[in-house]
Amino acid sequence: MWLPFAPEEIPGLPSAADHGLTYRFWDGGDTFPADPADCAFYVVPYLKGAEIAVRPLAGMARAEVVQTLSAGVDHVQAGMGPLHPGVRLCNARSVHEASTAELTLALILASLRGIPRFVEGQRQEEWRSGFYPALADKTVLIVGYGSIGSAIEDRLAPFECARVLRVARSARDTERGPVHPLAELPSLLPEADVVVLSTPLTEATRGLADAEFLARMRDGALLVNVARGPVVDTKALLAEVESGRLTAALDVTDPEPLPAGHPLWHAPGVLISPHVGGSTSAFLPRAKRLLARQMTHWTAGEPLDNVVYTTA
Repeated sequence: MWLPFAPEEIPGLPSAADHGLTYRFWDGGDTFPADPADCAFYVVPYLKGAEIAVRPLAGMARAEVVQTLSAGVDHVQAGMGPLHPGVRLCNARSVHEASTAELTLALILASLRGIPRFVEGQRQEEWRSGFYPALADKTVLIVGYGSIGSAIEDRLAPFECARVLRVARSARDTERGPVHPLAELPSLLPEADVVVLSTPLTEATRGLADAEFLARMRDGALLVNVARGPVVDTKALLAEVESGRLTAALDVTDPEPLPAGHPLWHAPGVLISPHVGGSTSAFLPRAKRLLARQMTHWTAGEPLDNVVYTTA
């Protein structure tokens, strides 16, 4: 089992002696800790990029489980082609919901209430008073109503929004109200003051927020992306924000990291955070609990949590 943390730092791991396991520590270094062919359970190093994440996969002839510590798995799934059939890819559902939802609310509030303008005003010693939009009485549309989307709505609840609209791949009912299918998104976009993207990156969502999508958003609306950068067509977004019709708050961008000189850095009405939705003090204890739970299930022959893909 390859782990990105020292095994003694993960409470609740199955005993190596009792289960005939060998734990190896690998956090993306140049040298592998052992022959990848002997690895059955691979935990992908966190925030080390797709190239490092997939580097050992081609040699993992005995792999059974690939476990990410991220909510998205697109950076790993693309490299699983060489693996034999039946390898399960699991994401980190339960690890990032709280932190990503917190940042989503921070980005919404900062954008609406003019916090970047105030910070700049403080630097310039300017008193930039005036009236600013409130979140209260706004309609918020959450596109990608999974565990993170639900956590975002949890945190919207105290802010007296007029409505929260929910969109996912398929329709369903929740205690809070209906979740609309993706096919109904075009008719919902003109109703929203704030549109939050929290979808996984798939072929269906790549470029989802394109010129047509953005054109359907009402004048003055705010687009918030805490999903993946390529969910948004950057060129189309730049056209809208540079015209002043829309504003945006982006935790993810395309390209990413955003290079120096890119026009998004200085586009009017755009607030950028450097992909830190899940990178908080809440990450480590939750990630370790997930790994202990998954490995306990695996050694007991029980179903794993969060299986999002199985090689065919």
